[in-house]
Amino acid sequence: MKKLALHWQILIGMALGILIGLGFTNFDWGPKFVTDWIKPFGNIFINSLKLIAVPLIIASLIKGVSDLKDISSLSQMGLKTIVTYILTTLVAVSIGLAIVNVIQPGSSIDEDTRQELLEAYGGDAELKKQDAQKQKESGPLQALEDLVPDNIFGAASDNGNMLQVIFFAIFFGIGLILIPDDKSQPVKDFFDGFNEVILKMIDIIMLAAPYGVLALMAALVVEAPSAELFYALLYYSAAVIIGLVLMIGFYILIVWIFTKKTPGFFLNGISPAQLLAISTSSSAATLPLTMERVEEHIGVDPKVASFVLPIGATINMDGTSLYQAVAAVFIAQAFGMDLTLGTQLGIIATATLASIGSAAVPGAGMVMLVIVLGQAGIPEAGLALIFAMDRPLDMLRTSVNVTGDAAVSMIIAKSQDQLGDPQVKNWDDEYSKRKSINQN
Repeated sequence: MKKLALHWQILIGMALGILIGLGFTNFDWGPKFVTDWIKPFGNIFINSLKLIAVPLIIASLIKGVSDLKDISSLSQMGLKTIVTYILTTLVAVSIGLAIVNVIQPGSSIDEDTRQELLEAYGGDAELKKQDAQKQKESGPLQALEDLVPDNIFGAASDNGNMLQVIFFAIFFGIGLILIPDDKSQPVKDFFDGFNEVILKMIDIIMLAAPYGVLALMAALVVEAPSAELFYALLYYSAAVIIGLVLMIGFYILIVWIFTKKTPGFFLNGISPAQLLAISTSSSAATLPLTMERVEEHIGVDPKVASFVLPIGATINMDGTSLYQAVAAVFIAQAFGMDLTLGTQLGIIATATLASIGSAAVPGAGMVMLVIVLGQAGIPEAGLALIFAMDRPLDMLRTSVNVTGDAAVSMIIAKSQDQLGDPQVKNWDDEYSKRKSINQN
């Protein structure tokens, strides 16, 4: 009997988790049982993915940068990557604003529902406001200052410091390029082997993916808000989901235009990572699987994937920025505010920058949303209006973030003539062959 593909296993796990969660909600003791005896297995699965996120970034980036042979290749690829990520984020925010202005979901919130949401989630909103206030009080160059760690071991101990880890890995890789080959080769060999070990650990962890997803979905169902509150937020959720679907369509379009790969090829290759992103709500936790799918099932050169994807998991939050635009205008509409064109253009700029600063972990976008609201003069207490639906929407927007990373990696690989047959294992030989053909 043919083994089910990973994405089908994950889908079955999601469906069973929802059914189990719904079943246990019929008993008074059910939700607590799910929380105490089922949810921990989901948390263990997420923790195991987070466990290897930092080692994966260190190993893959150092290997990827050192394999580029010279600094010019690194600077060229880096510039292409950053510019492409910023452009896709601008498109995402613009799509979000267009959708929310057409649907106007905030007009469906009545005063009674607004007060109920404020009472239920006001405490969580206050915590996010405090976190955001710390970021707003920092200086204009704080982000640049925070980029350079004072202790790499301290930075590597917190997944929220991914940019610092990336900085160190790139810096270390540059050092390897600049020293003689006889000195750098033993270090390269070590990181080659280290990277292979991490990839094998990913394979082992992914054997448990369907079960981890089942546990996470069951817990989500029993912890969902009441039906009345859920219904009040349907229009808002619909606006976010429509925007995210359009963003997926945008990725498919640019992949087809720039790489000539069909939508089916792209979606089949990345779908397991999309589904895992839905269940974990973390781009960082999904990164190991994203890299495996992009390299082995889409055909991106590992040197490109190991450079582009870790950076994307940290700064490319298209789904998050789209959500921030929709959420900001939704809250304004709920409070009866009429946002000017200038204010909405300000939201585009702020949401783009805020998404770059969002950590690749669940719920980080909510903290950055406070900054977007403050820039637009929208009451920050309105955060409580959307807390009820943040978790399920966080799952979907993370899937969009991961899809965007994969799409950009394909485009960058194509521009470097390093996108080919997924079965190609020796990319150095393949690249030399293509270069020879092009020269002739």
